[in-house]
Amino acid sequence: MKTIIASTPGAVALTLAGLACCSPACAQDAPDGDSSLILGRVEISASKGGVLPTRSVLSSVDILGEGLLRDQQVKSAWELFARAPGVMVTPFRQGNESGKLSFRGFNGEGEVNAVKLLVDGIPSNDNAGGMPLIGAILPLELQRIEVVRGTNDPRYGLHNIAGNVNLITRAGGNDGEARLSYGSFDTSQLQLVKGVEEGNWSQNYVFGYQGSGGYRDHARGSNLVVAGKWFYTTDDGRLRVGLSARRAEATSQEPGYLTAADARSDPTASYPYAQSDGGNRQLTQLGLHLDAELHSQLSLSTRVYLNRIQDQRWLRFTTTDPQQERVYVETHAGFLGTLTYRPRLALLDGFKSVVIEGGVGAEHQRDRSPRYSTIDEVRVKATRDHHFTFDTLGGYVQAVIKPVDALKIVPGFRIDKIDGDFNDPSKGVAYPIRDYGVIRQPKFSIAYAAAPGASVYANWGRSFQVGSGAAAFQSTPTVLRPSINDGWESGVKLTPAAWLDGRVALWRQRASGEVKRRLNDPSGDVDNVGETRRQGVDVQLNLRPARGANAWLAWSLQDATIVKPDPAAPSTIGKTIDHVPRHVYSAGADWQATPALKLSAWGNGQSGYYLTSANTGGQFGGYVLLNASASYRLGASMALELQLKNLANRYYEYVWINDRTRHSPGDGRAAYVALNTTF
Repeated sequence: MKTIIASTPGAVALTLAGLACCSPACAQDAPDGDSSLILGRVEISASKGGVLPTRSVLSSVDILGEGLLRDQQVKSAWELFARAPGVMVTPFRQGNESGKLSFRGFNGEGEVNAVKLLVDGIPSNDNAGGMPLIGAILPLELQRIEVVRGTNDPRYGLHNIAGNVNLITRAGGNDGEARLSYGSFDTSQLQLVKGVEEGNWSQNYVFGYQGSGGYRDHARGSNLVVAGKWFYTTDDGRLRVGLSARRAEATSQEPGYLTAADARSDPTASYPYAQSDGGNRQLTQLGLHLDAELHSQLSLSTRVYLNRIQDQRWLRFTTTDPQQERVYVETHAGFLGTLTYRPRLALLDGFKSVVIEGGVGAEHQRDRSPRYSTIDEVRVKATRDHHFTFDTLGGYVQAVIKPVDALKIVPGFRIDKIDGDFNDPSKGVAYPIRDYGVIRQPKFSIAYAAAPGASVYANWGRSFQVGSGAAAFQSTPTVLRPSINDGWESGVKLTPAAWLDGRVALWRQRASGEVKRRLNDPSGDVDNVGETRRQGVDVQLNLRPARGANAWLAWSLQDATIVKPDPAAPSTIGKTIDHVPRHVYSAGADWQATPALKLSAWGNGQSGYYLTSANTGGQFGGYVLLNASASYRLGASMALELQLKNLANRYYEYVWINDRTRHSPGDGRAAYVALNTTF
């Protein structure tokens, strides 16, 4: 059975894999001790079995529904996270390397990629924790996005430093939808999705193409996406097996970086030395899925997957630097398996309910990362030729214990083990993996429904960071243990009235020995940042002042500090980690003005950040961007949409520094018209 929650932002669902409720009053009546919030329209499959839903994680969990996602005009799916509370987006705007998302005081530089990415439950990060596979996702195919911030989710290990995001795509149905848009910068986009469900079989197909001339000179690019799902469900619904496949091919020019003066005076410019910069990217993902109810009390869920990332990029930072060619070829094969047990034992008669869940996962990577010095994309010499395997094996167990309706206790424990080997034939070297040992990660959470419409919760958990690429191996005799990230969160979720709900959370994370990649260093080595502390406050409010009208507001205050620096950089003690803004915020409102006309306005922004951990040279990168849209329904199956981005035409930029500050201006004011049809 499926339930549609046509909720306004923030309406609370009782479960995502259980009995559903779309009314705030219902949420008040059920003292579930839940800490999650839902934004937008969400489709839920009702079932009393299956794996524990994401909302069972007692942390800052946000579910972004299709209503916030499918109608967005974006160049890449990472831009959708600008509407997610507490999430920072970093807009590089350099071709296929267009941007990243991050949260909890971690920046989006790619030095420490702290967010685990999943697509339909399949791990989808690259070796370093980056997210190129997000470029194979179309907004129109999304059913929802699940965002988990914090350290207490035991389901994932590698890259789950600050939390995780799961992009859930459409499954089943007999509906079809197409979206054709055109707008500023010669941007055209076609998205087409179709579901076919008959008897025991369901099929879903996705096709998308985007081409754009880009806001800046020498920024033309295109992306082609095709995907499909084929699933079989038995008559009794106890077994579901299927195959998913996804492929994306992107080609893009890169405009490069400007000086501060040129970026302000001529933000669309691109220097002559960058005219051969650009890249090609091919992304492939295959998944085998099996979900089974083995018994009325026992559920099994498995994923077997293959990811392949092929990326070729040419870039030149200055006139004095030679052009580089960077190549990444990564093949990841993995398995995830989860058993969920809901016992009904006489010993537990005093408890309202108990759920025990355990899972194992393994991933084998075979990766290659050569680099070359080039002139106009012609290779001159090799600067490295890294070949390595990187294997992870992990498992977890957790229990959700409800002694009474109002109280929920969730203890958990996870372990991970890493192995692999490395060689560089061009240098004649080979190294084993660093001895990280067995990485133990205890977790604990508790929530209490103190009153109707009021829940308080707290959690503590441990996550970890290890080196990526060559930095994960014993290239030096230095003993490098995993960086242990201990964190806690405490919060309250309130629904004081049917028209208002929200959450306030305090959090802190402390890393024992954080390292960051040297992104522009051909050796692939890392720098030791030292012991770090990240902490902050998150505030979220969702209002429904009248029928057909709603508004939302999210603000995060965050601090990322080096508390015990690397001995080689003693002056960084007490300084803020680079590229971490102190404030991140978003807000918006929707109004169904008439049955046919919907008006929306929203915005997001952040304060400035330092470019180095020495905190010299001032702050950059602060912005506030406003957007608006209008959708008019022409009939039962067709709507015409107008979307305005950066409505005030505000200048904003991404900035980094080497010999001087390097600036990448963001898009100016833009307008897009779209025709959306269902069939």
